[in-house]
Amino acid sequence: MKKILIGTHNKGKFKEIGYLLPKKYKKISPISLKIKSPRETGKSFVSNSRLKVNFFSKFVDFPVISDDSGLCIEALKNGPGIYSARLAREYGSFSQAMKFILKKMKKIRNRKATFVCCLSYKNKKKIISVEGKLRGNISTKIIGKKGFGYDPIFIPFKSKITFGQMSKLKKIKMDHRFIAFQKLKKKIKI
Repeated sequence: MKKILIGTHNKGKFKEIGYLLPKKYKKISPISLKIKSPRETGKSFVSNSRLKVNFFSKFVDFPVISDDSGLCIEALKNGPGIYSARLAREYGSFSQAMKFILKKMKKIRNRKATFVCCLSYKNKKKIISVEGKLRGNISTKIIGKKGFGYDPIFIPFKSKITFGQMSKLKKIKMDHRFIAFQKLKKKIKI
């Protein structure tokens, strides 16, 4: 069986990326290999995703796939963006970070937002990076217990419910990670 390292410590991301990858792969987590996460010093989703894939590939001799993703809210100057996870750490949890965002947006009418995912795949020396984007709106309150991260405040366009209310399968087959993965499949045989 072929092995692939999914370069993330986020269990939700690991499950989603693992689901998208073909069954022929044995999905390895950096946690199981006791590899810590690198510091994200990039200034974009692409640079952080490439930084992670390079870092994790130093520890294994098989392919690595890494993602950097986040929520970009128009009215908040496209924040938290690449700082999405750091905002949650700063506030102690994603639920506290969502409360902070909703409070900041209380009187704002423009609720447009984009979930962005950059996936980088590295096999030997070659790195392929692709970006997936899904547009939607920020809800007025936290709704739903499904998903992870900012899912309970994001309503994709053409949907009446948040990612937090959606079945796992429905979400996985339409989100920013899925869009990025479809692009990746066109560039490499995965």
